[in-house]
Amino acid sequence: MTLGQVFLESMSTGVITRQEMAWVAASQHTFSRAEEAAAIRLGRLVDEGQINLGCRLAQQPLQHQIVLEEWIEPLGRRLHR
Repeated sequence: MTLGQVFLESMSTGVITRQEMAWVAASQHTFSRAEEAAAIRLGRLVDEGQINLGCRLAQQPLQHQIVLEEWIEPLGRRLHR
């Protein structure tokens, strides 16, 4: 795990997990200046409420694709016949 990965995932989902927050706190002594700036920005976003402490649900793209192919697409094709 890198700080960049944590930052981007948190920005894209709006959530940071407890494990990620603990990792950031424990690893901050190894950060470069750029990583320190990103960690500070991440902390400010948490303080502002733009990123919340919580958990992420696993995405299920396969399930979405199955629903699209087996349910939605056939209905659309039937309507155009």
